[in-house]
Amino acid sequence: MQKEALMEYPKMKFVLQGFAQVREFRVFAFEGVASDWTRTTFTVRADPALAQRYGIRLQELPLVCRAALERRHEGDEQRAFTLTEEDLCLHANGASAREEAAKQEKEPRRPIIGRAGVTRRLP
Repeated sequence: MQKEALMEYPKMKFVLQGFAQVREFRVFAFEGVASDWTRTTFTVRADPALAQRYGIRLQELPLVCRAALERRHEGDEQRAFTLTEEDLCLHANGASAREEAAKQEKEPRRPIIGRAGVTRRLP
């Protein structure tokens, strides 16, 4: 029964429409597209200086905003959000965890066979 209910209401997809600089904030505009193709406009306000404190680059802010929208929008009538320190901390922790996992998955380098700087000639 629960699976059927989940299938009826899949998550909304968010598409970045652009951004504007309003004082010290970047305001990102997103269009939410529901399963029935209805569209709703959302805005997310982000403080680049605060993001920089968490090691989040300016280019990453739209992804952080989209992730915050995906967590918050369900069942909520609110259409304008502001990124909180919690959102930025969550993203920073996730990024460091992904980076650490990538290091663990990295294949060790093969040893160099032969002497360095020596080329072999074929007869």
